[in-house]
Order: sequence, then structure tokens, then C-alpha cells
Amino acid sequence: MKMIFVGAAHEVTGSCHYLEAAGKHMLVDCGMEQGVNVFENVPLPVDESLIDYVFLTHAHIDHTGLLPLLYAKGFRGQVYATDATADLCSIMLRDCAHIQMMEAEWKNRKAKRSVALTAEEPLYTMEDAEGVIKRLVPCHYGTEVKVCDGVTIRFTDIGHLLGSSSIEVWLTEENETKKIVFSGDIGNKNQPLLHSPIPTKEADYVVMESTYGDRLHGAERPDYVHELAAILKETFDRGGNVVIPSFAVGRTQELLFFLRKIKAQRLVKGHENFPVYVDSPLAVEATGIFQDNRMECFAGEALYLVQAGINPISFPGLKLAITSEESREINFNETPKVIISASGMCDAGRIRHHLKHNLWRPECTILFVGYQAVGTLGRLLVDGIDEVKLFGESIQVRAEIKKLVGMSGHADKNGLIEWLCGFEEKPKKVFVVHGEDSVCAGFAECLKLEYGQSTYAPYSGTVFDLLSGKLEYEARPVPVKKKAKSVVSNVYARLLAAAQRLLNMVRGIDGMPNKDMAKFADQINSLCDKWEL
Repeated sequence: MKMIFVGAAHEVTGSCHYLEAAGKHMLVDCGMEQGVNVFENVPLPVDESLIDYVFLTHAHIDHTGLLPLLYAKGFRGQVYATDATADLCSIMLRDCAHIQMMEAEWKNRKAKRSVALTAEEPLYTMEDAEGVIKRLVPCHYGTEVKVCDGVTIRFTDIGHLLGSSSIEVWLTEENETKKIVFSGDIGNKNQPLLHSPIPTKEADYVVMESTYGDRLHGAERPDYVHELAAILKETFDRGGNVVIPSFAVGRTQELLFFLRKIKAQRLVKGHENFPVYVDSPLAVEATGIFQDNRMECFAGEALYLVQAGINPISFPGLKLAITSEESREINFNETPKVIISASGMCDAGRIRHHLKHNLWRPECTILFVGYQAVGTLGRLLVDGIDEVKLFGESIQVRAEIKKLVGMSGHADKNGLIEWLCGFEEKPKKVFVVHGEDSVCAGFAECLKLEYGQSTYAPYSGTVFDLLSGKLEYEARPVPVKKKAKSVVSNVYARLLAAAQRLLNMVRGIDGMPNKDMAKFADQINSLCDKWEL
């Protein structure tokens, strides 16, 4: 019975933890790294085709984005998630696959015009995304789910995103049971749409995030409605647009909630009928999913409005851009407007086109409303860069760069500590992950010195024996080096993974009736005959 830390170890993104118990191989999250990767991540300790189950804390791509790649490499197990997380994954993974395929196509068009560039394959395809989406198993909050003999899980609302959860995992082996709680991303309290995080009472071991483990949001919650209204009025008075890079799922819906209040209270004097464009097909679909799950997941004022028959995230002047043509038309309309577009860190998606059209205009405002990881275009803009390159063109940064301070779906340092102190007895060990290098180490030390917790901030590759409660292997950080281009294409890598999956299947059917094994062998040989060169 062991746990291996794979991703988001002394890094903010790419969450992935491996569990092995009761003869099963499991992952908690399978996320994509975003921004600059500081350290190398170890590969999974077993072939992807041998992974039996994946448990998801929530739908954000840094927790789910490599699921289609897992599928492409042979995974055919089950993916357990809350109802809303399963709904969101069904659109977010398709969107991620679409973006990668489009970017690969764009790069390949450039490669045709230059001998210095080589063709690229997308990391995975839409078929891979569709395949893993079919493996999703929706679960209700608060219900114990027996996954198999020796493995039971339960999801608890953690208030970070629609459907987000901490996950309790009970593992039983050799008549001994251990309980591990994975915090997922712990939500900020008193958010406009969602419940505050619900604590968990007991655990042997805790794996918790530390994204904001070194900062505080402030004693009082900012008045986002009036602060946003003031930014809109200043910008519209100048004749400019307010461009908001926003995560399509979660933050966009919060912004719509605030904008509805601004419209209802007529807070932008002289511009009361300003248009708002949501330029993201994903955000449009996600907003529908928020509506579908509103009774279970909404809280506070939003739930009150729903019960009163008022849509809390819709209003007059809201325009949804779905097609590429509708997206392009936004920047040819001279009316001062709000443009909300993904991605939230400006690393991909339609937001880059809107930045290209608005960054150089001093009358415009680029408004950031969420965390910007180191190395992302969003972080560079927030840090004050003077010039950026978009689509091969250098763009001067003349627009006003602003940020709604404290607007975060993440708990701050005090919120993280409050969640951990919700355990009735101190866990035997608290593993601190999902934070920048210094933050992981510093937050772990704070918990140890100030709160008497037994903590450890593991690097990728660290192995922990859950039965003995001891570190089996203590990994050291391996800084990322510039990688030479692989001579093996993604497509050929997928072929190798398929061959490995076939070999694993053959090794696992020893003892099958001879008649069936002979039939299987004939089918393999027939396939080889067909493709033999």
C-alpha cells in the first residue's frame, strides 16, 4: 500500500498522485502543466493501460487535462467524479483537445513555409477526449462509493469550482485500513455562487494544496461590484474596451453575476446599456451546466435569486459569441464594451486575438481576475512587460493593466489553515503540494512550527508507505532542462503504447481456456499479416 507524488510537487499545476493498494493502480487527478515547469515530473510507475481508476477533485485542466493522453496510451479504467465535475469534464476535455488540434494545425501551416520548422502532432485528439469522457462515473456529494474490494471513496464540497471536492479514500489491505484525504483546491469562503468549503473530520494522512499558502486576501472582502463598475466607467469614458481574460468555467460565471448586479443597479452612469460579450463556446456551455446544477451547488444570494425565478448570471446586453466569425466581429464594433474570453492566463484560446486588437490602445483596459502562473503571458502582463509577441507580431502594451485584487477561487493562507484545523485529531502526516517551490516549503514549515502538524513537502517521485507510515523513497528536485526535439512522433508513440497494452493483456490472460487463447492468438497473427511490410 503506497502513494507516489507525480505532479504538482513544488509546482502549482499538473496535479497527479498515484495510489497502489488492494492489487489496484489508481490516480488522484491527472492534470496538465501550465506555465513554466520548474522541475521534472517522474513518469507514472506503471503503464497507463494498467491504471484501474482515476479520482478527480475538480474539472480544471491542471487537474484533468492529461486524461485523454492517458486514454491514448491505453487507459481503459473508470474515472470517478462528482456529477457537476463529470458534466464539466465532458465539455472541457473536448475543448482542450480542440485547442491542441487547432494549434498543431496552425504550427504545421507555418512549417510548410519554413524548412527550419518541423511538423507537429497534437498531444491527443478529439477521439481520445471522447474516449475518456465515456469512462466518467458521476457520484453524489457525501455518498460513500465502494469502488472495489479494498477501495472506498467519498466526495465533499470544497467550494473552489462547481462540482469541486476534497476526496476521502479508504484503502484496505491485509485487514488494515488507512484513510487518505486529498484536499483538491480549497475554495475561498463566501463566494458569490458557491458554498464555502466543508471540512472533513478525520484522516490518517492528508494531501493538501498550498497555492496561496504565502498570502492573505485581506480582512474584508472587496466590493467587487462597485470596483468593477468604476473600472468600466473610466474605460468607457475614454472610449475603450474592458478585456477580461477569464477562465471559462467558474470565474466567467462569477463575473456575469457581478455584471448582472451592475446592470440592475445602473452603476455605470452614462453607459447603462453597455454590451458584454462572452467569447468562448466553452464558457457558454459551462454556463448552461452551472444552471443545470444550480440547486445542488449554488449558495447564498445566487440561490435566493434562483428560488425567486431570477437568472443570476444573465441580463440584457449579454451577447454570446460561438463561431469564429462572431468572435472576429467583436473587435470591429467600435462601441465600448466588455469582452470576456478564455483562457484566463492568456496562454491559448480566443483571448490572444482580443489582446492583439486591444493591448496597443491606451484607452482600453486589460482586467485580470484570477491567479497568473509564472511564465504565462498573463503573468508577464501583470508584472509590467512593455511588449509582447502574438501570432508572430510584436505588440506594444499601452492599455491600462488592472487586477481585481483578492478575487480568487482559492483559499488564502488562513483559509487553508482553517480547513486543516477542521480535523478533530491531527493527521499522522500532512503532505503539502500544489504550490510554488518556496510556498510549499514555507507553508509546510508554518504548519509544523505554529500548529504542531507533522508535515512534508514532497518532490516528484517521492514514495510513501501507507502501512508503515514511512517514506520509502525521498526524491530530490530535478530542474527542467531544455529538451531536444524527440525523433519519435506522437502518433508512433501511441502505436508503441497500444502494443504495450496488448502485451499487458496477453500477460494477464494466462489460465484462460485454450480455445479462447488460440482464437486470440489467431486474431493477433491475422492483424500482423494485414500490416506486415
